[in-house]
Amino acid sequence: MLPSRYFADLTQPEIAAQFKKNPFVILPCGSVEQHGPHLPTGTDTLAANVIAHAVAERMDGLVLPATPFGVTPMHMPFEGTITLTPDTYMRVQTETCASTAKHGAKQLMIINWHEGNIPSLAIAAESLHRDHGMSVLTVQACYVAEELYGHSCNGLTHGGEIEALAVLAHQPNLVHLDRIDYSSDHTLGHKMDKLRRTRTYQPVLTDIRSIAATGWFGSPQHATAEKGAKMLTDIADAIAKEAREIYRQLDAVQGGTREIKQLRQVG
Repeated sequence: MLPSRYFADLTQPEIAAQFKKNPFVILPCGSVEQHGPHLPTGTDTLAANVIAHAVAERMDGLVLPATPFGVTPMHMPFEGTITLTPDTYMRVQTETCASTAKHGAKQLMIINWHEGNIPSLAIAAESLHRDHGMSVLTVQACYVAEELYGHSCNGLTHGGEIEALAVLAHQPNLVHLDRIDYSSDHTLGHKMDKLRRTRTYQPVLTDIRSIAATGWFGSPQHATAEKGAKMLTDIADAIAKEAREIYRQLDAVQGGTREIKQLRQVG
């Protein structure tokens, strides 16, 4: 039994033995950005990290150290936000995972909670597969949460109940629901979120104030640690179940030299 699922907690021999047993690593991705008066600036990274750990337990993997920062220029009008450029972010994630590939990691799951990271992570994932031979699956965990809990939590909002639950499941002392006092208009927030999340038309918004004038909107007042723990369990179960099937399918079609040998045999 491993003493921890967190890569940085383990010794070199423990990691080497785990890679021989199951060469599977998980990269949590989030951001540091303002989340109103009630949630910590590291909400997205905390959410990604706790979900990654829960999935690692279910799939016998290791959780790589999360880079705390993300690509979040949208939130720069508000204090508490730290953003990287897309190129810097992409390179950090690529080089982090490529290091593990050199030591034998073969399967990579990227668990992302921050929408601003999506374009950079897509490029990083492509490179990690084609240049470093990893079988890569990116999971937008915030959207998984929305699918499972959006109907009961007023959707996936910035600073709303879903995000409060994600932090409550990990570090409830960082959530201050007693400080909620200026949520932005929900109608505008939902309208703009729907506009920017479509698959077909994707406008670039100047900053978060285009969605929420105060920097956040939602209804987190009903969030509890108990509900947060249940949401975490449900998300991790859903990701693990789906991921096992996806990796099975990838293994069937990403044969590498095995495919070449099979072609030669047929020929």
